[in-house]
Amino acid sequence: MTSKRALFWTILVLTLSLPALAHDTWLLARPSAVEPGKLVTLELTSGMAFPAPETAIKPHRIARAAVRLAGSTSDLEDRRSATKFLELKMQPSKPGIATLWVELAPKSIDLTPEQVKEYLDEIGASGTLRRQWAEMPEPRRWRELYAKHAKTYVRVGKPEGDRSWAEPVGMGLEIVPEKDPTALRPGEELPVRVLRNGGPFPSFSVGLVRQGDAHGILKTTDGQGRATFPLGQTGRWLLRATDLRRSTKPDADWESDFATLTFEVF
Repeated sequence: MTSKRALFWTILVLTLSLPALAHDTWLLARPSAVEPGKLVTLELTSGMAFPAPETAIKPHRIARAAVRLAGSTSDLEDRRSATKFLELKMQPSKPGIATLWVELAPKSIDLTPEQVKEYLDEIGASGTLRRQWAEMPEPRRWRELYAKHAKTYVRVGKPEGDRSWAEPVGMGLEIVPEKDPTALRPGEELPVRVLRNGGPFPSFSVGLVRQGDAHGILKTTDGQGRATFPLGQTGRWLLRATDLRRSTKPDADWESDFATLTFEVF
């Protein structure tokens, strides 16, 4: 992370008394591979230096937390607040690849014009968005309503051909892997598709960061909403994307959806 970025978001937190908007919110499974019957602990947190937890998500912010395994979907009801993350529990009873996800209810935030520029750079905003902001009448204001969507995977026993990981779970903005996210090795590539309201999201920026890497990779999806990322090393990885758009709601100028997906390369 650059010192400029760190300084900006520190100022934003102090100014707004809210979590910094560009904080990534992610879901991590510990461990990411278990045998049936074993307990899995999930950490839901926001932060600027993946995978270090920084800000715990409040339980009331969760619109839904769920797991899909071997054709069955159930809610994750076991939630406990910790200092830097919200802890959720899962105890899978049968083999397969568990897809776990959390959706946070929308929340509002205001930004100053100076903060907006850094924000747009951070998420790789399109030229269209930048023009829309530049053409707003003075005094320009930024009232944003944002929602967050986080997803991860756990390998349970021997999946025996389970390909449910390739199926979307129905979030408003979603990153879907096109290769088993629990069986990735260094030197491989991970193709993904991005969906907005269930359909392909073309010409859209998606970023990938590895634990300990402040820079990462930023790619743009093709006409079918697909992008492919190289995986050079072992460790935990985070895919992230932000769909920012003008709002027609009376209490917001902008709306956004943030999506993340975490996985581990062995």
